[in-house]
Amino acid sequence: QVQLVESGGGLVQAGGSLRLSCAASGRTFSSYAMGWFRQAPGKEREFVAVNSWNGGATYYADSVKGRFTISRDNAKNTVYLQMNNLKPEDTAVYYCAADRNGQRLGTHSSEYDYWGQGTQVTVSS
Repeated sequence: QVQLVESGGGLVQAGGSLRLSCAASGRTFSSYAMGWFRQAPGKEREFVAVNSWNGGATYYADSVKGRFTISRDNAKNTVYLQMNNLKPEDTAVYYCAADRNGQRLGTHSSEYDYWGQGTQVTVSS
């Protein structure tokens, strides 16, 4: 079992930056692929970014490519999402998720086994 806890959300003006963190419990964190998803009000949950078990491979949604960076520190059992040049359309609850298939760069929520509770990101115009 893996428990995930996100932090770092908040209110920021357009063009600003935030860094989200996701702390994981359990000794097997380093074997999991880790992803970030988001869900805006009235919309379906959508993929944002993912990295493989060792951070060697990453994949981003087109909407965030060049602005967001996913990284991880396996020694700290933590995955990060650095978000720069934020836009109002980035407003959503952001979730981290763990995939037991550490080499898969999953983009569908069904590919993930564990989820955090989410953290709110609000970008004002």
